[in-house]
Amino acid sequence: MTQHFPHAGESRLERGHRALAEIDGQAGQEVVAALADIAPDFATYVLEFPFGDIYSRPGLDLRSREIATIAALAAMGNATPQLKVHIEAGLNVGLSRDEIVETLMQMAVYAGFPAALNGLFAAKEVFAQRTGQGSEAGA
Repeated sequence: MTQHFPHAGESRLERGHRALAEIDGQAGQEVVAALADIAPDFATYVLEFPFGDIYSRPGLDLRSREIATIAALAAMGNATPQLKVHIEAGLNVGLSRDEIVETLMQMAVYAGFPAALNGLFAAKEVFAQRTGQGSEAGA
């Protein structure tokens, strides 16, 4: 199936930069920057594939994509740094703290209590950090 992107004139990399900025904000830029001296090509892959291709597809809004991402990362149980980035991203795209908490609680059923607990503690850290910065977004 051919996908039609709203910004058809953009390259995958340009779409990726735009989507990353909208979704992950500064946290996403920090991940890309951290890869610059060890694996700059991998940073490009991160921009092009997940953000330039997948996040930019029509069919799901960013809120839905972040709920799915938060659930998947929590269920994995070994991706806490990425989970924190995507909890922040969820808040950036309009998820409420309650929606994130409910998503993580749902993981107890399908991924187990340890995964849900770890996800909830990651969310607690992100929420506290955001409150400490004086941000009311996602409250």
